[in-house]
Amino acid sequence: MPAQFLLPETVARQDGMGAEVAFERKIVQLTLGITQVVAQESLEVSIWGSPDGEHWRLLVTFPQKFYCGTYSIHLDLTAQDDLRYLRAQWKIGRWTQDERAPLFEFYLRADEDRMRLEAGAG
Repeated sequence: MPAQFLLPETVARQDGMGAEVAFERKIVQLTLGITQVVAQESLEVSIWGSPDGEHWRLLVTFPQKFYCGTYSIHLDLTAQDDLRYLRAQWKIGRWTQDERAPLFEFYLRADEDRMRLEAGAG
């Protein structure tokens, strides 16, 4: 199954959330790619799930990030059969007084986690 973007490459200057994405995979590897950042800022990205697109619950949060790079975590949804939608939310922090608006450019991709699927089947 091809990768699915939960959030296409996005330029963010404040907290926000992505669109809801219909989702059927049960075990996925989430990859957060940060392609641009201004110094002395932090980005925290969380993944939320919903059965109906109205009621959301937190599923997982990436540890706070400060630098460009790619970061991956695994998400196992096998015990949560009711979830049909996922969406990303983010918070941007700055720890200095500065007139410039914060800036992060990033994306969030979901890939089927074949290694974990194969381990569970064996």
